[in-house]
Amino acid sequence: MINVEIDKRKYLDPQIIARLDNMALRARLVVEGFIIGLHKSPYHGFSVEFAEHRPYIPGDEIRHIDWKLFGKTDRFYIKQFEEETNLKSYILLDKSGSMKYSSGGISKLTYGSYLAAALSYLMLKQQDAVSLTLFDDRVRTYLPPVAKKSHLNLVLGALEQVRAGEETSIAPQLHELAEKLKKRGMIILISDLLDEPDEVINALKHFRHKRHEVILFHILDRQELDFTFNRQTQFIDLETGKRLNTEPWHIQEAYQGLLQQFIATYKTGCRANNIDYVLLTTDRSLDMALIEYLKKRARIG
Repeated sequence: MINVEIDKRKYLDPQIIARLDNMALRARLVVEGFIIGLHKSPYHGFSVEFAEHRPYIPGDEIRHIDWKLFGKTDRFYIKQFEEETNLKSYILLDKSGSMKYSSGGISKLTYGSYLAAALSYLMLKQQDAVSLTLFDDRVRTYLPPVAKKSHLNLVLGALEQVRAGEETSIAPQLHELAEKLKKRGMIILISDLLDEPDEVINALKHFRHKRHEVILFHILDRQELDFTFNRQTQFIDLETGKRLNTEPWHIQEAYQGLLQQFIATYKTGCRANNIDYVLLTTDRSLDMALIEYLKKRARIG
């Protein structure tokens, strides 16, 4: 007999997800596998239904305590009304040329699209409104936030069709969107961030100034981190077409130093502005990203 729990948890592996036929199936199986995994992890206290509750605070009406949840968790939670729980979440997926890089597995853009799909499925399950923006050097697709389940078809359809585009231009697109959004929400940026860090951080600060919550998912290929090329290699800039032929060991130390400095700049800038920064590689299970989303969602209620 097949163990259904183990069978579904395998869909957190992006390589396995890639074999599925369509984005709707991928999103559903990722989330179902994730929910099963929650019960077997240190994060078992989280629930995808948590948006309907908040921790009990002295002075709250006792009649609003969810006693069933108390029986499961041994903690007091207050049931919230629908108007208290709905949140507008804006998923921003970078589709610039550099995002199509892959060292042999799936590309950064493919990984980002799977993450965006799973997040959208999870958010709508919680009755939150979901918006999707696809951009490169300008916004190519914008779907406004909607909380209806039928909206998922539009979001997943756009993600199914996404293809890498032009050069990176992150900051201007973020500033434009920050000016457009009038109501407070959650901003989720999914990008390799291969742009000027100071400009990107300033653009993210624009969202914080408008009182949005922000999560930054920094997506890199494992080879971009490790740089373990072992023979003469031609490196091609996927956005400009520039080429460099070199023995990788000549530049490995300098490259890795610059990359760590690049990552540290984002980490420091995000920490200083209360922005959640999550570094992910395309060979990592998707549950880490979903956990970070749930933690953020729990904090803002």
